[in-house]
Amino acid sequence: MGTEHSKNKRQRSMVFLRKSPKLPAWEDALLSGKEPKSLLKRGLRYVSLSLIMKGMTSTPDFLWGLPEVQKLNLSGNQLVGIPPSLAKLDRLVVLNLDGNCLKCLPKEIGLLRSLKVLFVNMNCLTEVPAELSLCRKLEVLSLSHNCISQLPLSFTDLTSLRKLNLSNNHFVQIPLCVFALRSLDFLHLGSNRLENIAESVQYLVNLQIFILENNSIRSLPRSLCFITTLELLNVDYNAIQTLPDDLYLLRRLPRIAWNPMDKGLHIAHNPLSRPLPEVIEGGLDVLFNYLREKKEHN
Repeated sequence: MGTEHSKNKRQRSMVFLRKSPKLPAWEDALLSGKEPKSLLKRGLRYVSLSLIMKGMTSTPDFLWGLPEVQKLNLSGNQLVGIPPSLAKLDRLVVLNLDGNCLKCLPKEIGLLRSLKVLFVNMNCLTEVPAELSLCRKLEVLSLSHNCISQLPLSFTDLTSLRKLNLSNNHFVQIPLCVFALRSLDFLHLGSNRLENIAESVQYLVNLQIFILENNSIRSLPRSLCFITTLELLNVDYNAIQTLPDDLYLLRRLPRIAWNPMDKGLHIAHNPLSRPLPEVIEGGLDVLFNYLREKKEHN
């Protein structure tokens, strides 16, 4: 009887073990007595640490004892906050916080003076700390799918910023500080609440890709036509009725584009006044000739 009872107990224990969820890699490493540094990967250029989709609701304390980390990926967790201890990772070049539950970023993020790339897409941010503007080496900033409606004016100091993604937020106008970012070559403001584009857009003299799809923009400013570096202009799904006569100055736009990935002018799903819909069907050259002649006759 006792032998059979012990056997059943062992079987139940084995079933329990089989059903137990697998430990996240970092917990497994620590519980087996390994050093946290064993989680680091040393590549040709950067020392990286990836803790993707580990089910974390808070950052593990051992993280702040790894100052050599240069690329840190914490995406796909349930993090609700990042502690001030983040400042200890002052060699960070790339930080990925995508797909968490962050409502804010710590002001200490401004102490990451080597930071070049920051991803905080798909979170719950309502604002961005002004201290981020102290990261003067920042080149890529992606804040899509949040609840942000404005940016700090201090962002004018991000003079190295080349790519800025603010799509799927709550912007009703393009933040003034954006027009001071002269190094920008990529700007995504799709799926916001924009109704117009300020004439100051002309100061983005290096812009190559400008995405404004799915807003409520009623017209394009003439000053937009002076950004002659543009290779992709996407204003699909807006409320545009007319086009500026000087649009033909955007000679680097190669075509009327229909595929979202193609360079060119994306102008579909707008209530364009006649004869623009028919003219556009003829292609970009036909459209530009029409606008040029229209300007000459005015």
